[in-house]
Amino acid sequence: MTYNLAQLAKLLNAQLGGDAEQLIDRLATFDQANQGDITFVSDKKLLSKLDECKASAIVLPTALKEEYQGNALFMDTPYVGYALLARLFDTTPNLAAGIAASAVIHETAEIGENVAIAANVVIEAGVKIGDNCQISANVVIGLNSQIGEQSKIYPNVTVYHNCQLGKRCIIHANSVIGSDGFGNAPYQGTWVKIPQIGQVLIGDDVEIGSSTTIDRGALSNTVIADGVKIDNQCQIAHNVSIGAHTAIAGGSNVAGSTKIGKSCILGGSVAMNGHLNIADNVVITGDSMVMRSINEAGVYSSGVPAQKNRAWRKTTAYTLKIDDLFKRVKELEKQLKD
Repeated sequence: MTYNLAQLAKLLNAQLGGDAEQLIDRLATFDQANQGDITFVSDKKLLSKLDECKASAIVLPTALKEEYQGNALFMDTPYVGYALLARLFDTTPNLAAGIAASAVIHETAEIGENVAIAANVVIEAGVKIGDNCQISANVVIGLNSQIGEQSKIYPNVTVYHNCQLGKRCIIHANSVIGSDGFGNAPYQGTWVKIPQIGQVLIGDDVEIGSSTTIDRGALSNTVIADGVKIDNQCQIAHNVSIGAHTAIAGGSNVAGSTKIGKSCILGGSVAMNGHLNIADNVVITGDSMVMRSINEAGVYSSGVPAQKNRAWRKTTAYTLKIDDLFKRVKELEKQLKD
């Protein structure tokens, strides 16, 4: 798809600078852009290199409007401009509407208009699929589950029974929605399985990455609110509640019954204990272990940064002696007091 710069300015609600008729047919990185490409600058370090850029146009901060004379789109947040341009130049294929001959659809299922259902999909009794959904190959949608309109489910996803997905959701390949939570009661040296009879309720505009698992609730429901973004290979346990527009990066694990507030950010490989409460607008940096509730907004960390092996071994050796050191300090304090 080719646009001129004036068209892009209108679509991005950006201020136009330079040649309005300049044609743009590709989005590219700052370093690799050439003629016909548009790029963006959100890193201040690149501002000093604008003369080196070969792109036909650049998305720049509005503050540079008076001093930059080349072809540009000026926005308060160029990174948002990049996101909008990526949507325009997106090459991800869409499934054509229709139902593959190998799909198995129960007679009681309700399929909306303009829905695409690919090969080997299984849709069980009582399922409702909204208009304009795309269900890719080998997807299984269990008994009485609901998929909101314009949602897109990639190959090999399994949605268990009685789950609800809102509108415009994206579920990437190999993810599982509504599997049993880890519920077992100890009894005489064995385990008695506790059936998980809650649901998974997912709001609108939620995106779930590949190979992520969201467990159904034990009695109450697991709830993922509107606009939540969950990355690849995450584990969301039973009865977890995640507030609107929270983002969780890859490899993170949230244990059962923890409640995460709105607009939080969890870095990669964050681990959370169960039965915690996390306030709104909390940022937790990567590799952190959250063992207690967080009641105030802010940035929290507990991960240990990488260091040279010799330094790490020395630090670890000291750490193992902390208990003895603490006892010695307490004894010295007692002696001084006496």
